[in-house]
Amino acid sequence: MDVQELSDRMEIQDLLVRYSHAVDSRDWVAFRRVFTADAHIDYTVFGGPAGGLDVIVPFLEAAMPMFSSFQHMIGPPMIDLDGDTARSRTICFNPMVYTKPDGDPHVFFCGLWYVDRLVRTTDGWRIAERVEERSYVDRFPTELGG
Repeated sequence: MDVQELSDRMEIQDLLVRYSHAVDSRDWVAFRRVFTADAHIDYTVFGGPAGGLDVIVPFLEAAMPMFSSFQHMIGPPMIDLDGDTARSRTICFNPMVYTKPDGDPHVFFCGLWYVDRLVRTTDGWRIAERVEERSYVDRFPTELGG
């Protein structure tokens, strides 16, 4: 690997971590910064929407408050670089705490992959397309359709 490839890989890994931190801190301004303005995001595998940031951000703003806690823990991504574009596949383990109608917390777990298309922009690497691939869900709350 040359210095440019090492730099690109480190920047992409940092970008993917920034996504997790933005979601987990409910920082929707930071969330928007990890994507291109015309990004397409597909959360349908877990019952969410697919669309651009103007569809996804309001969905997350409305959906995430029902969870008292969550973590998007990612592993090292597999990255295929091709000049100013890249593809990546990243494992994610996502424990979530849902407060049931009776007030009791309920912990459930999602295992997934983020499949991304990334592009180099004047502001650095950004995600142009993100599709979630479901691996498993354990203990999904019945109140949410599980």
